[in-house]
Amino acid sequence: MLAMQHYNASPTPLANHTLATAEVAAVGPNERSSHSPTVAVLSMTLGIVSNILALFILAKAYKRMRRRSKATFLLFASSLVATDLAGHVILGALVLQHYMEGVKQNSLNDSGSVDPSCQFLGGCMVFFGLCPLFMGCAMAAERCLGVTRPLLHASWVSVARTKLVLVLIWLMALLVALLPSFHLGRYTYQHPKTWCFISVLEDTRASDMAFVLIFSGLGMVSLAVALVCNTISGITLVHGRIRQRTCSRRSANSHDIEMVVQLLGIMVTSCICWIPLLTFDLMTVVHSYHGFKDEDEVDYYKKLLLTGVRLASSNQVLDPWVYILLRRAVLRKIYCLSTCGRVNLQGSTFRHWEISSLQSSEKKSVSRI
Repeated sequence: MLAMQHYNASPTPLANHTLATAEVAAVGPNERSSHSPTVAVLSMTLGIVSNILALFILAKAYKRMRRRSKATFLLFASSLVATDLAGHVILGALVLQHYMEGVKQNSLNDSGSVDPSCQFLGGCMVFFGLCPLFMGCAMAAERCLGVTRPLLHASWVSVARTKLVLVLIWLMALLVALLPSFHLGRYTYQHPKTWCFISVLEDTRASDMAFVLIFSGLGMVSLAVALVCNTISGITLVHGRIRQRTCSRRSANSHDIEMVVQLLGIMVTSCICWIPLLTFDLMTVVHSYHGFKDEDEVDYYKKLLLTGVRLASSNQVLDPWVYILLRRAVLRKIYCLSTCGRVNLQGSTFRHWEISSLQSSEKKSVSRI
């Protein structure tokens, strides 16, 4: 997903701000923007480099943990970052192509048929938008099972089944993105006519409302399930630490804490980036279906959608940094710096953060019993 830059005759702070992988000039019937795409290329490059770096870190960790309980989590995380990277490359190429060639003012070409470029761009934005939300939900559910029911996790969860779940996630997102091909909803150019998404502003139909309800509903449900699962995992780990101190029993290992911390980072990032767009889509399509009162109301919802897509676009840039920054090695260094040498690391929480502590779920369960 990428946000589009808005240019007009009277620049505003919003018009000069971007959170995106790429920016595009709004091209009118008889005008073309003279802005340089340098900022767009740099932003896109930063996103791609971030995702490649995170993918390298995750792939290296997965190779080392191939036979351990963390392997399924790393496989999910690597797939999420790889999907974000693909979204960066594909959507970034489409946006830069629009930047160089200009864009049409509606989703129909001269012959009156649907513009294939708009349909493809809209479908890609829906697909690469839903995939991270679905994967974040699946990762949270997998970790919740691993933390609360380690024996059940060891018997049910495997790398092969994880790959099957990933395929199902991609197929589900693809099916939603292809709904307009089955005459359920439409993709149209959105204000300022530089990006394509679900039709929510002009000539809104019942099928458009149904499409938005499916898209936003699935996104909201994914975030809600992830929130519940991560909350349960966090409470379970905190309770385990308390029992460790009071009963002198060993609780969850450090890699469980690391994974839950990363999941919390993913969840917070996804909520901040996606809830505005999912909410604005629902608000706009409902008001549009019942009819706008005046042009000012239309302009208001156009700005809401533009702000929402900009926030959603930043998710692909922020996701890889969750894995880059919230690793044990980085957190351990931050902890050491924050204590300023006042705490003996041999007696700290992080003293177990060594490779040797990364046991499988089966071994942890037996040791606890």
